[in-house]
Amino acid sequence: MRNLHLFWCGYTKNVEDLQQNSGSRPPGPALRLVAAALIVRGDQVLICQRRADQPMALQWEFPGGKIEAGETAEQALARELDEELGIHATIGPKVTHIRHNYRHGGAVDLQFFAVREFSGELENRIFTQLRWTRLEDLPEYDFLAADRGLIRDLASGKLL
Repeated sequence: MRNLHLFWCGYTKNVEDLQQNSGSRPPGPALRLVAAALIVRGDQVLICQRRADQPMALQWEFPGGKIEAGETAEQALARELDEELGIHATIGPKVTHIRHNYRHGGAVDLQFFAVREFSGELENRIFTQLRWTRLEDLPEYDFLAADRGLIRDLASGKLL
């Protein structure tokens, strides 16, 4: 009877463990929440080239960055634009929202906002280069994979 009790206790413990873990999977890569700016000047937008020492080196992107805990996307974007470019931006309306899964397993949730007004002189604090580019010329640049659909839409006049 003692062996049956040990067997039953062991069996039920294993079943309970399986039930508790049945819906779980090994943790995947964290989803990065990002806010980015489409800083517009007439028919041009500001683009930024990543540094050679960064992941996805020398590809082009729009300025912005990670949304920290407790921040709204707009607050995060205003903070990032100050940190990256030294400007105090008026964050305009959300233009689009994209979720992208990279081949290497990373995932990013991007919110893009129009910025048509800012104070301060643009100062390149973290990029290889900054460039004002006409919307229709955007496809000529090697953008991050997550931005490529947006680039097509901007170039064709669907957004902004």
